Amino acid sequence: MDIPRIFNITESAHRIHNPFTPEKLATLGAALRLEPGTRVLDLGSGSGEMLCTWARDHGISGTGIDMSQLFTEQAKLRAEELGVADRVEFIHGDAAGFVADEKVGVAACLGATWIGGGAVGTIELLSQSLRSGGAILIGEPYWLQLPPTEDVAKRCLAGAISDFLMLPELLASFGDLDYDVVEMVLADQDGWDRYEAAKWLTMRRWLEANPDDDFAKDVRAKLTSEPKRYAAYTRKYLGWGVFALMAR
Repeated sequence: MDIPRIFNITESAHRIHNPFTPEKLATLGAALRLEPGTRVLDLGSGSGEMLCTWARDHGISGTGIDMSQLFTEQAKLRAEELGVADRVEFIHGDAAGFVADEKVGVAACLGATWIGGGAVGTIELLSQSLRSGGAILIGEPYWLQLPPTEDVAKRCLAGAISDFLMLPELLASFGDLDYDVVEMVLADQDGWDRYEAAKWLTMRRWLEANPDDDFAKDVRAKLTSEPKRYAAYTRKYLGWGVFALMAR
C-alpha cells in the first residue's frame, strides 16, 4: 500500500504536504485554542508536522494515518526529533473508512478529502470519530477566480470547474451540512510558492541521483512543465484553506 510514486519523489523533502507554511500551521493551532490533552485524529497525516508541532506547542496527543510509507516513517522520525513520540502515533495505512477507537476533540483531513469521496463524505467520516462539542478540520481548495474554460480548470489540476467553489460558496456549503464555520486559516501566495517550487529542486536532485531509473523520463517531463503550468494556472486561480467546523 502506497501513494503514486511521483508524490513520494516530488514531496520527499516536504514537511508539510499542502500550501501551508510552518507559520500558518502554528496560526491554525493557536486559533483553535487547543487545550493540553486534546486528542487529535489526522487522516492523511503526511509527514506528521501538524500533530508533532501541536503536541510540542499545545500538549495535544493524537493519531495520524497515511498511505505513504515514506511519509509515515518521516512522521515517526519527526516525533522523535521533537520529543513527542510518547504522545503521537503514526500508522501506515488507508485512512478511508478509518474511525478512531476513542472519540477525539479534533478530527482533521487537510488536503486529502478524496479519502471520503470529497468534502461531504470526509466530513461525515470524521464526524464518526468526534466527541460532542469537538471540531472538524477540512483543508480544501477553492477558486480565487472562476477559470474561463474547463481546459484552464484542468491545467489547475482540477477535473472540472465544478470540482471547487469560490470561497463564499464553499463556506456556505458547510452551513448547508448543518455545521458552523468557527475558524479558518487561508494559505497565502508564499505558502503556495513554497509548496510547489520546493518540488522542483527535489525533482532535479532526484534526476541527478537516478539517471538510469525507468521513471526518470516522467520526472524529467514534470520538472520541465511544472514551473510554467503552476505560474500560469494554479498560482492565478486556486486558493487553499483549512476550515474549522462544529455541528449545530
